[in-house]
Amino acid sequence: MLGLKLPTDPRWVDIAESNLPEILTDHAYCEQKAASTAISLLIKYPECSDLVSAMIDLAREEMEHFQRVHNLILQRGWILGRERKDDYVNELYKFVRSGFQHHIVLVDRLLFSAMVEARSCERFRILSENIKDQELAAFYKELMISEAGHYTLFIGFARKYANGVDVDQRWKEFLSYEADLISQYGKKETIHG
Repeated sequence: MLGLKLPTDPRWVDIAESNLPEILTDHAYCEQKAASTAISLLIKYPECSDLVSAMIDLAREEMEHFQRVHNLILQRGWILGRERKDDYVNELYKFVRSGFQHHIVLVDRLLFSAMVEARSCERFRILSENIKDQELAAFYKELMISEAGHYTLFIGFARKYANGVDVDQRWKEFLSYEADLISQYGKKETIHG
């Protein structure tokens, strides 16, 4: 379904599992950034009323996920820690076109968001299937399903607001770019690292 061209090396789970406080802190901030992205989209595209409504709901859901991750951190006697820079997301965002017509940039921003959700979904699946901590395995299985829904939400809006943009072709370009990008990652205890 996701169409990712390069799967995550399953050994990444060992790296993630070796430092659970770090992976959970990074994950919490991924949820916060996803909420911020939803808010940014509704501010930038207020004329798209259905998108605005969906992004309000999504921002709320992402902050609920942030809270749940934070609660897991606290339950284990850890603290959240400082925000981490997400190099993967920052590099992926460079593929979003700017300076084009409003709808072209919107489609790219929606596809960018779909890509982040797709990779997060794939990483959560790997965690849910391989991590030894059963509480976290169940948690990541639940979030994997949620991320898959977010991926389809963003793809659907990209198609709706395409206005002549070949979304399927642009998605293929995103997939190729992301495959080259993700090949540089998978070596750190971060969701996308």
